Amino acid sequence: MTIDDEDTLVPHFRQMLNKVPEVTIYFWLIKVLSTTVGETAADFLNVDLHLGLTGTMVAMVVLLAAVLTVQFRTKKYVPWVYWLAVVLISIVGTLITDSLVDNLGVPLEIATVVFAVLLAGTFTAWYRSERTLSIHTIVTSRREAFYWAAILFTFALGTAAGDLLAEGLALGYRGSILIFAGLIAVIAAASSRSWLSPILAFWLAYILTRPLGASLGDYLSQAPDDGGLGLGAVFTSALFLATILGLVAYLGVTKRDVSDPHSGALLR
Repeated sequence: MTIDDEDTLVPHFRQMLNKVPEVTIYFWLIKVLSTTVGETAADFLNVDLHLGLTGTMVAMVVLLAAVLTVQFRTKKYVPWVYWLAVVLISIVGTLITDSLVDNLGVPLEIATVVFAVLLAGTFTAWYRSERTLSIHTIVTSRREAFYWAAILFTFALGTAAGDLLAEGLALGYRGSILIFAGLIAVIAAASSRSWLSPILAFWLAYILTRPLGASLGDYLSQAPDDGGLGLGAVFTSALFLATILGLVAYLGVTKRDVSDPHSGALLR
């Protein structure tokens, strides 16, 4: 689909401003930080607070449902609401994968394939319904529902794929970080040379930042005997949450990640 094709679609649904931020360096920084928090916070709630996977899942799903309710009721992108939803959905996505693997004994290979199929199915249904997968056209509740479903499955898929490489294939956390960072660099280079469409490049990078952030979180928080730096889940989660809060507060003041509906930025 070309930009002109999207341009003919958007005005018919211009019920609200675009509900997601512009894709800037701040977007990717907060995205990686939120995925790291998703990994370490899930471990903290599950292990350190002894809530268990089931208890942690219930608590996080309730919180996520409440925040997504607020997100869907807004008519424009609100930084703190949007990024709180991303952090919570990161935690829930991690817990879904952990529950399948740890509680139900589903192999990481199967979990990875299942979530890949679910994500592909979400994209297929989204495109058939809306004729676009661009995040710059999230201007109706239906498109936003597809968007958040895709986000959830990217987090679950990224968790499974990251654990598969780091643990199942014994590549270690540092090895996984290098692999996923390298893949993202290849995607960025291919996109810059127009070898990949911007929409495809975005979603591929979005998927890969999940295992990148998860591997980074594990590397920082896990004990040295397990291949980490031993900073602990509490310190790592607090450090990254504070950084997220600082960046979100900065964006809330500067509006540097808000699309201008009169500049055509929504259709880039």
